[in-house]
Amino acid sequence: MIFLDRLKQALHEGKIDERNSEIITSLYESYALSLKVCGLDMSPHDPVFISLLQLVCKQIANPYQFESYHHKITQPYNYYEFGLKFLRPLVDKGRSRVFHLENVKKMNEQVQRGENVILFANHQTEVDPLLLSLALEETYLDFASEVISVAGDRVVTDPLAVPFSMGLNLLCIYSKRHIDNPPELKAEKQHHNQRTMKRMRELLSEGGKCIYVAPSGGRDRPNAQGEVVVSPFDPQSIEMFRLMGKQAKKPVHFYPLALATFDILPPPQAIETEIGEERRTKREGILLSFGSEIDLDQFPGSEMQDRHAKRSARAMHIWNLVKTDYAMIKQGLSS
Repeated sequence: MIFLDRLKQALHEGKIDERNSEIITSLYESYALSLKVCGLDMSPHDPVFISLLQLVCKQIANPYQFESYHHKITQPYNYYEFGLKFLRPLVDKGRSRVFHLENVKKMNEQVQRGENVILFANHQTEVDPLLLSLALEETYLDFASEVISVAGDRVVTDPLAVPFSMGLNLLCIYSKRHIDNPPELKAEKQHHNQRTMKRMRELLSEGGKCIYVAPSGGRDRPNAQGEVVVSPFDPQSIEMFRLMGKQAKKPVHFYPLALATFDILPPPQAIETEIGEERRTKREGILLSFGSEIDLDQFPGSEMQDRHAKRSARAMHIWNLVKTDYAMIKQGLSS
């Protein structure tokens, strides 16, 4: 329990506030319990929690400011490796599986040729990009480690999330869920999003990029029956990426990705407006299914003349692809 003593000391010295101390304590206790249930000892992992505490205290004292495009920081401190080290004990490799690695091979080859890949995926935990790396670390780690994730504002402002986000390539946006709160900042947030979109267009024109985006705009949550469901995809989000693909100077390829990571770090049941959500972990497997490349101009309903109806049909088609694969990987199957 060396870590908990360090946490109490940091709280006493005013380096961390009561709320964040409670969140970290809950995270630590659930982490330890999840390992204990699997017959694993927590003590070897105290050092990584001490590192997390130091990074959180540093963030509280001097908040890191993310640019529209943030490139992962590996020097002088390797935030990417920190994130992997923190999460690796929570991933049960024996219960993890990646379906359709042949599609990852194809995507990797496209990126290596200087072309681009955009993954339309569902989203379940704050750390999905890092879990993607852990799932592919024995096959395509170089590819996964360079993925650029479209990230909402919460993971670049919450002191507990920031140390993990600093180790990732991020395109930072304000999601629709939070852009109106508070109202007086809406225009500023919209301008920020426009700058991010401009930077994304530049990246796609450079080529050799893979971008992970959740067109739902947020994490999946359980329905009334307690079943985690894939959140609907926003037609306008998909349309924006389609247009960027058309405008880019290098080819852009689109793929669906279904992932099941929910139990490792579930989101709160309700969508919260305030920063500082509770976090509890569980040791679990990672399930991923990389679908085949999709044509955004050919889909059920592509013959529609009404552009809004056509965009909705396109989003529904991609959402159904992800939902179908998600249902299959949850059963241990895939098409």
